[in-house]
Amino acid sequence: MKFHKYHGLGNDYIVIDPRDAKIILSKAMIKRICHRNYGIGSDGILYGPVIKDKFFELQIFNPDGSEAEKSGNGLRIFSRYLWDIGLVKSSEFTIKTKGGNVTAKVLDEGKTVKIEMGKISFDSGIIPVKGETGEVINKELTVKGKTFKYSAAAIGNPHCIIVMNDISPEIAREYGPLIENDPRFPNRTNVQFVKVLDKSHIQIEIWERGAGYTLASGSSSIAAAGTAFKTGLCTNKITVKMQGGELKIEFDDDFNATMTGHVSAVYTGELKKEFFEGIK
Repeated sequence: MKFHKYHGLGNDYIVIDPRDAKIILSKAMIKRICHRNYGIGSDGILYGPVIKDKFFELQIFNPDGSEAEKSGNGLRIFSRYLWDIGLVKSSEFTIKTKGGNVTAKVLDEGKTVKIEMGKISFDSGIIPVKGETGEVINKELTVKGKTFKYSAAAIGNPHCIIVMNDISPEIAREYGPLIENDPRFPNRTNVQFVKVLDKSHIQIEIWERGAGYTLASGSSSIAAAGTAFKTGLCTNKITVKMQGGELKIEFDDDFNATMTGHVSAVYTGELKKEFFEGIK
């Protein structure tokens, strides 16, 4: 089975084109493919395109086998793949995901992609967040005896945003999995630990739902930047710094988000028939 590997700021995905693969991805198969010892190794799988009504349909899978509604880095990578195989040129095009449609444009001969990700919402019913009504801004959450001030947001997928004076990968790894699975988040949640650097720059550490600690995330960048803008900590144009690199995020007055960032092609390969033995 042929596959294509890319990364967006160190957040790596495998593209599997159903027109080539002609397989159904089971949960066990996804976990094996994404495993960094027994498989190719990745932060997820992009299964597409299915071309319908001028849309490019895409399914996004986490390495634990669950399906994600939306992924900013995944969408940029998928856009680059569509560019590489000649399905798109320099004009805008639409990608359909479980978390809604987005508009994409490939720039810089494929190396940079701009995505109109849609509107960020802080509404508890949309995210969703149990036990809250209205917008979830600066609420309290306690895990392992430590109380955090958090906000919650949705950009097609759920996010929990915690602004702190000091952040680190260790903090993300310690508290991220507990917050991800907190019962107030019925669909689990992505978690961002945010440090505001100035009015136009933030730094984040990311615990990604279904994937774990992650070097970069597009939707996490939007959620963190949107919260900083919503609470007056930043302007509507924000550079998000992550372990893997930087993304440019911009909001209009209605909180519609645009994300621009780099994408790198890694390699194309083929999984051998032996790889699939014993996978159900």
